[in-house]
Amino acid sequence: MIVLLAEPETSASVLYGLYDVLLSAGAVYTDMVAGTPGQELLEVKIASADGKAFHCLGNIPVEPHAAIDDLDRADAVIVCDMYTSIHDVPTGRYPREAAWLKRLHRDGALVCSVCSGALLIAETGLLNGHRATAHWAYRSMFQRNYPKIAFRNESVLCLEAEGDRIVTAGGVSAWHDLAVYLIARYCGYRQAIETAKVFLISGHSEGQSPYAVMTRPMASEDGPISDCQTWIADNYAMAKPVERMVARSGLNARTFSRRFKAATGFAPIEYVQALRIEEAKQMLETDTLSVDEVGVSVGYDDPASFRRVFKRGVGLSPSAYRKKFQRIAQIARPLEVH
Repeated sequence: MIVLLAEPETSASVLYGLYDVLLSAGAVYTDMVAGTPGQELLEVKIASADGKAFHCLGNIPVEPHAAIDDLDRADAVIVCDMYTSIHDVPTGRYPREAAWLKRLHRDGALVCSVCSGALLIAETGLLNGHRATAHWAYRSMFQRNYPKIAFRNESVLCLEAEGDRIVTAGGVSAWHDLAVYLIARYCGYRQAIETAKVFLISGHSEGQSPYAVMTRPMASEDGPISDCQTWIADNYAMAKPVERMVARSGLNARTFSRRFKAATGFAPIEYVQALRIEEAKQMLETDTLSVDEVGVSVGYDDPASFRRVFKRGVGLSPSAYRKKFQRIAQIARPLEVH
């Protein structure tokens, strides 16, 4: 049995997408290709804290099959996304659910999450000492509030804690990858392939990095650092930007680096590189400049250096990134009327 844990903060697309795909394993493919419905291979239930009907995000109605305390066993439980602001740590928000997850995990269940659902698993302590993923926007939150967890913001499906029966999936649509993984685990590889064909699920082989956008919370409590953040936002392409920020702050280099990292989650040079790459990404998505011209525009006179830094941060070369997002632009851009 696979249990989907949902709350009012859950996205309907994640909850009902997972439910539909997992429940279809074994049943739909043969019906589509041979006209003979197969047998459902997975028992899937939706659960909430009290089991009562509620509305999730978008005011979509949800009628759980059970309350969590009515389910004392499961092969796997998936914590669906539970939207949380990147500034609002959900500490203590779900005590009953956290205790229930720990109990099921202790009794042998595989514990999984999608997107911000990883925050609830983090609250249980089960992820301490492990690598895990969630949506890339939660990188800084994990670093600040869950330092015992190695956050993998580039991963779509993190299996590095699989040996301890924990699997985490990245952004909201990463439920596709998690669903295919679970079908393969419990029903076999062939069933996973057939289900993927039914739903046109191709996975996210390039990871999250091409989609990630730099989050930049301002260091409002540290005036010199906040001032430098404001300054570098418009001056990232200048030569020796870190030296200029150190001089601007009035701090010595070591103190500046320590306070900057504490306030932003980035080392100063990493912050500058992230700003440059973020601007380069936007230019590659929309402009017609060559890759080398884009590199120069954001502060890299050496084309090889620009390509190396871009590939390390994004997971794709600048040319591959441009090709990927120009395809999306072609789909999204309205047809021009002549």
